[in-house]
Amino acid sequence: MKKTVYFLTFLLLSCNSKVEELPIYGRKKIIEKKINGILKTDTLDHTVSDFKFINQDGDTISNNTFQNDIYLADFFFTTCPTICPIMKSNLLKIYDHFENQNNVKFLSHTVNPEYDNVDVLNKYSKNLGINSKKWHFVTGDIEYIHETAKKSYMVTAMADSSEPGGFLHSGTFLLVDNKRRIRGIYDGTDKTEISKIKNDIETLLMSDSY
Repeated sequence: MKKTVYFLTFLLLSCNSKVEELPIYGRKKIIEKKINGILKTDTLDHTVSDFKFINQDGDTISNNTFQNDIYLADFFFTTCPTICPIMKSNLLKIYDHFENQNNVKFLSHTVNPEYDNVDVLNKYSKNLGINSKKWHFVTGDIEYIHETAKKSYMVTAMADSSEPGGFLHSGTFLLVDNKRRIRGIYDGTDKTEISKIKNDIETLLMSDSY
């Protein structure tokens, strides 16, 4: 049924105009290369770097896990007393909407891996009632996770004793396309953003990449 809806929407859009292009976020990289002895410059979009984490099932999760997929990424911790419950409630609404869409996945990184081990993340994900093959809750080395947040996703994640729960992290959701490019940045604590996120995901699904 959902596939039929996507197809009909695509037909309507193609009759009127080209599918809307989403922006590509991040600082572009300028590289130089020689072609037939001539030095030329090229511009590369910012992309999410290679990564490896362990998810709630104890499986290794990497970029290859999301090959040909769109995914929403965020940073959280299971004992967060402030924004995380709101973020997960909003993400669940998006998850439910795309539950049967195989090319849409979710990636939640704990910023407190010393506590949020595989067992803790497994219980947490089961309480949410989600499919662990579609929504990955990942843990790993704390410095590596915080560095990934900063360099790949351009958001904050760090230990901070002055913050409730002992960690400071962004409440942002990031939409990543199947070329590892960030195509959407949203306030994960704002439920009015949910409709926009759904629309942007559907836009990517109807783009030339799919």
